[in-house]
Amino acid sequence: MNFKETDAQTTTRTYNRDAIEAKTGNLYESIVIMAKRAEQINQEMKTELLQKLDEFASHTDSLEEIFENREQIEVSKFYESLPKSTSIAIKEWLDDNIYFRYPTTEEEEK
Repeated sequence: MNFKETDAQTTTRTYNRDAIEAKTGNLYESIVIMAKRAEQINQEMKTELLQKLDEFASHTDSLEEIFENREQIEVSKFYESLPKSTSIAIKEWLDDNIYFRYPTTEEEEK
């Protein structure tokens, strides 16, 4: 799922607890799965933002060359206006877009 095109909430919202709990049968397991997905989304967003901002980086130590860059500000504002990673993860969870599985006993022994 592309986090730039998601229709996740940008503000605080109350969700139906039963809908979140339904897939695992345990509210806390569902929250852990969504939290792990939110961490993945956050890392993707951070990596992409840093790559874009690196294009504007000045690799000199001269203070005279540091100035306000409008394009850099626009990129930063765009990423600030995106929904938070937790909102995106909740939306993916409720739309059945998150795959999760329980480790088998063989994987646990490793």
